[in-house]
Amino acid sequence: MRRFIVERDLPKIGTAERQQLREAAATSNKALAQLAPDIQWVESYVADDKTFCVYLAKDEAVIRRHAEISGFPATTITEIRRTIDPTTAQD
Repeated sequence: MRRFIVERDLPKIGTAERQQLREAAATSNKALAQLAPDIQWVESYVADDKTFCVYLAKDEAVIRRHAEISGFPATTITEIRRTIDPTTAQD
């Protein structure tokens, strides 16, 4: 599967309580179950008014379908081509 970063505009998500985040994760998991095995949620980073979610997916269309089913907008979907880290500078 291919790796994607999904940016979601979610006003005030950064101030959400743990229970609200738990409920959001459960909603996402229900949508994922409907779309399995074509998509996997890896993790999400929560900022003030956005989340940045890492997914493994067959294609962008299945991510858009997840957004429709879950009700969480997929503002921007970017496919990750490669990863680098500090060790990339070493031979």
